[in-house]
Amino acid sequence: MEFRENEAIYLQIAAFVGDNILIEKWIEKIPSVRELAVDLQVNPNTVMRAYEFLQVKEVIINKRGIGLFVASQAKEKLKTYRKEKFLGQELPEFFRNISLLEISIEEIKQRYEAFIQTNNKPE
Repeated sequence: MEFRENEAIYLQIAAFVGDNILIEKWIEKIPSVRELAVDLQVNPNTVMRAYEFLQVKEVIINKRGIGLFVASQAKEKLKTYRKEKFLGQELPEFFRNISLLEISIEEIKQRYEAFIQTNNKPE
């Protein structure tokens, strides 16, 4: 995993975990703190912080002595959180850039439709 400098690593790990839940790679049990730390080559404390963040967001739950699991409403919680973040933080920056670069909404629409066809995603 390539980490970006403009965002805390634990948040990037939380997003990575969220991606795996959304694409249904992880349906029930998620990797242990140590396992994911080794896979991502990060400090276990950073993974623990990401998992704590996801527990607060009610995306994962800790079953003491058994491990960490995907919560029943995880996908809905993730989509709600990410949608709020996107609309509040990323979309205004996107609008600023297309305005500065004078990119039309029509061009954005065409490219979005091509993206959807290429990636075969209905949303």
